[in-house]
Amino acid sequence: MMIHTRPEMLHTSREMNHTHQTAPTQFVEANGIRFAYRRFGKPDGVPLVFNQHFTGSMDHWDPAVTDGFAMDREVILFNNAGISSSSGEVPTTVERMGANAVTFLKTLELKTVDVLGFSIGGFVAQEIALQAPELVGRLVLVGTGPRGGQGMATLTPEAWLSVHFTPSEASQAAGRQFLKRFRLRNENRDPEVNEKVAPAQIEAIGKWGAQRDASYGYLQTIKQPALVVNGSSDVIIYPINSFILQQNIPNAQLILYPDSNHGSHYQYPELFVRHASMFLDS
Repeated sequence: MMIHTRPEMLHTSREMNHTHQTAPTQFVEANGIRFAYRRFGKPDGVPLVFNQHFTGSMDHWDPAVTDGFAMDREVILFNNAGISSSSGEVPTTVERMGANAVTFLKTLELKTVDVLGFSIGGFVAQEIALQAPELVGRLVLVGTGPRGGQGMATLTPEAWLSVHFTPSEASQAAGRQFLKRFRLRNENRDPEVNEKVAPAQIEAIGKWGAQRDASYGYLQTIKQPALVVNGSSDVIIYPINSFILQQNIPNAQLILYPDSNHGSHYQYPELFVRHASMFLDS
């Protein structure tokens, strides 16, 4: 195992109270993969590990969300294999993505983590809980769905454009505010993902979303408490899939935010952090 930071950041540490904008990018190597990650917030307690959306990197998270959580807990952002500043290849199955994420977490020698996953990151979060149940305390599943969920086998790159916010004036205004926050980190940003990422992730999404016999049966084996969150008008992962998750995970609760699309947690960042923190602390 090897853990190191970028050379220009060797003097930094979590004790310096970093934020989303200032946390240094660190690297850990395992199974031939060099994982990029950032840690900030309160170092005590159970860390909250973020799993990102389609073609997204660490810099695609909303600082209002990550810094909001970091006020009370440690936040860990990372790029899974083949994404942006992490090495390796993007797998074409969600199961393998989950295995890589578990490898990353175990290499950091974390004993217990809470796991947040957004969109395809929510698929991966479910796999982490399935593959390493002893590692996961609680799940926060945002804008995501189950294996074989409704309308989930035919997602295309075009379908991902302009889908985080609804056409309403209030939602669009929230979207413009998110874009301002999204660009706040201006030093040591992640490089854009390469051209191999989207095709591999689309293939993995198609396999995960394919209908099969007893598609939702596996959800009964997720014993961790789960909070399922979505927008009331999500056009990427239809809200019915959030209901399916809540109905089939034994200890799950559901929040649907009004007048919101795939990025409901970006439209209501303070409310989302408050709701999720109440769940994580309960």
